[in-house]
Amino acid sequence: MSMTLAEKILARAAGRECVRPGDIVTCQVDLAMMHDSSGPRRLAPKLEELGVDVWDPGKAVVITDHFVGESDAQSVQIQALTRDWAAQRRLRGYHEAQGICHVVLPERGHLRPGMFVVGGDSHSTTGGAFGCFMTGLGATDMAGVLATGSAWMRVPETLRVRVDGILGEGVAAKDVILFLCHEIGINGAGYMAAEYTGSGVTAMAMDERMVLANMAVELGAKCGIVAPDDTTCDWLAGVGVDVNDAHDWQSDGDAAIAREITIDATGLTPQVAAPHSPENSAPVDTHTGTAIDQAYIGACTGAKLDDLRMVARIVDGRRVADGVRFFVAPASVRIADQAEREGTLESLRASGATILHSACGACIGLGPARLGAGEVGISSSSRNFQGRMGDPSSQTYLSSPYTVAASALAGCIADPRAYL
Repeated sequence: MSMTLAEKILARAAGRECVRPGDIVTCQVDLAMMHDSSGPRRLAPKLEELGVDVWDPGKAVVITDHFVGESDAQSVQIQALTRDWAAQRRLRGYHEAQGICHVVLPERGHLRPGMFVVGGDSHSTTGGAFGCFMTGLGATDMAGVLATGSAWMRVPETLRVRVDGILGEGVAAKDVILFLCHEIGINGAGYMAAEYTGSGVTAMAMDERMVLANMAVELGAKCGIVAPDDTTCDWLAGVGVDVNDAHDWQSDGDAAIAREITIDATGLTPQVAAPHSPENSAPVDTHTGTAIDQAYIGACTGAKLDDLRMVARIVDGRRVADGVRFFVAPASVRIADQAEREGTLESLRASGATILHSACGACIGLGPARLGAGEVGISSSSRNFQGRMGDPSSQTYLSSPYTVAASALAGCIADPRAYL
């Protein structure tokens, strides 16, 4: 029977020949990922109460990213607890202070097409860019996974997002997803699998596809997914993952979908989401001239290598506006190292940027880029809920790295195309 890609993965994980939307199935988990906030400090007491331990240390990954770079007593204690817990269980993957979990996980070769993966963070949907069904779980459900190696799922319907054509200069995947957030709303894809397809997606590098999958959760989707192709295989080969069956993991052409949305990439302009929701998105000229105190390049959505290169294209040979703080937190240590070797970070420093730790940082209101009372910032991160990036009276605008960089130069929200 014909199935979508999400249905095929769930069917395999559930040991069934086929599944249909609405079916409730028990799936064997291929990989469980946690970070220092969602992981041992919350899960260890639950497992102890149950009298069990991790079902398979070879299928559990812990990545520290939330409290990295923080020196207060609580953060230090959380880091020590996480480190000791992972060491005692000899987990397959423990990555300390190497970057943001959603970037480090594929970067370290933990993902491959067709896997059923769960993560202790809502943006775990990022893994879908690699042809996985990856979704976020709360602490109680994750404890169940660690104890049993399985998770129940209600098979979601599929929302197909078709991106036709090639994005123009100064326009990025972040603009596609912000446009979509506005078009269908924060819960517009409630409990669906958001499958991204079309010539525009095919043309995207993996860094850009990760943005679409990451922010599928902003649409209310259960997962975001992109069918694997040569681009996927080449990227995975670069991190040591040999994929032989990648092209088997595709939606059937006649598989039933619940809804299809088509976006004309050629006509899309840079988008900016106003406080306090990603669905408050509009073309950049709606907000052009809005004064800012800070520009922030960071988070799993907006500080990968291609993102940093976007910024470098904008700021090359220019200086940040007086009175504006410009922070850059590369999404991983490996990305920072590569950006350093190729001169990208030096270009950013020359413009006046301050380079921060590879960690979640200001995206969750931590670190030196936290917004103060009444301040206005523009960020390449994924969410701008009230108080998320700092004081409740602060305001955060969201945009692509291109637009954040242009705004840093102008001292106010600006169209990046003027700088290209």
